[in-house]
Amino acid sequence: MSPRKSIIYVLLAGLVLVALYYFYGGSAVPNGQPALFRLNNSSIASLKDEFNASSQSVRMLVLLSPT
Repeated sequence: MSPRKSIIYVLLAGLVLVALYYFYGGSAVPNGQPALFRLNNSSIASLKDEFNASSQSVRMLVLLSPT
C-alpha cells in the first residue's frame, strides 16, 4: 500500500471517530440546568407534564432536526 493511501485511510478513520464522538459522545450542561435528553415516544408524556406544570412562567419548546 502506498504512503498516500495510508494517509488517506488514517484521515478517514479519524474523521469517522470525530463524527461518532460528536453525535454519540457525552454532553455537558451548565450548573443548575437539567440534563439533556432525547425525545422519543416514552418521554413525550413526561415532557407534556413538565411543560403544563410550569404555566406561571415563560415556556419555550425548541425542536431541532438534522434534516
